[in-house]
Amino acid sequence: MKLFALVLGLCAFAMSITAANNAYDFQMNSLDGKPTALSAYKGKVTLVVNVASRCGYTPQYEGLEALYRDFKGKGLVVLGVPANNFGGQEPGTNEEIAQFCKRTYDVSFPMLAKVSVKGSDQAPLYQYLTSAEANPKTAGDVKWNFTKFLIGKDGKVLARFESSVKPNAPELIQAIEAALK
Repeated sequence: MKLFALVLGLCAFAMSITAANNAYDFQMNSLDGKPTALSAYKGKVTLVVNVASRCGYTPQYEGLEALYRDFKGKGLVVLGVPANNFGGQEPGTNEEIAQFCKRTYDVSFPMLAKVSVKGSDQAPLYQYLTSAEANPKTAGDVKWNFTKFLIGKDGKVLARFESSVKPNAPELIQAIEAALK
């Protein structure tokens, strides 16, 4: 009976991923544990970034914060999603992550609770973002920290930028500006 309930739950979970029409159909927890409906960002352009505090790309927090401050008045939200999938580079608790981000980079953009961005325990939002069926242009496993997904005002995934693309890279800025129009 327990196995049947588990299978039924997994099927419902899988159906919810494929039934999602856009990224704003998901709910996650904020860094302080409060439920956060991504629908709160409808009508805005959202840059979803899996972040980590002990990565060679961690200094991108500074650029992400600058990007957020430069474009938030125009409708951009940067959404940080801590993940510990790559080399144990985000080992901290949500509280430790919040303290690190504020103290080290004065992060003011919204941060979600730590999740898994790949593997068998992948968060539903990341299943959607990387789904070949739902988003063929951005499909495929997240390869490292600081992968960026650009989501349009309507919640549709517009583009994916790998870790090496800095927050001030011309191609990222151009994509954000185009999405904000």
